[in-house]
Amino acid sequence: MSNSIIRQSYVIPADDFSLAGEASSCVKKMLNQLGVPPQTVKKVAIAMYEAEINAVIHAGGGTADVEIGGGKIIVTISDEGPGIPDLELAMQEGYSTAPDSIREMGFGAGMGLPNIKRYADKLDIKTEVGKGTSVEITVFL
Repeated sequence: MSNSIIRQSYVIPADDFSLAGEASSCVKKMLNQLGVPPQTVKKVAIAMYEAEINAVIHAGGGTADVEIGGGKIIVTISDEGPGIPDLELAMQEGYSTAPDSIREMGFGAGMGLPNIKRYADKLDIKTEVGKGTSVEITVFL
């Protein structure tokens, strides 16, 4: 891959589970076309999908910005949702604030943030209650 940087932005729609995962699916396709190793593509796709779903469930959607270049892939999912009151608690497997209606659809099992952490090489979460959350996922090439 050359030294150029590729940037893409996606809108994550609010409360629309039929479109949730659309951005991570596009990024996965793009990374495959760029010849990124399958294991790296998998890490990016899973981490991004989890962050995307979180934005749909908890924050009424948001944006996904992807930057590929300089030996890494950086995915930033930003929202203007309620923020995460207790990030340490939210990082625990199985902890979820998702309502029952979401759980009945098969989402909200409390594995989103733990899975993002598992698949990201570097994870930076900035959150402020009442303002929103920004999740920056870095995967090295």
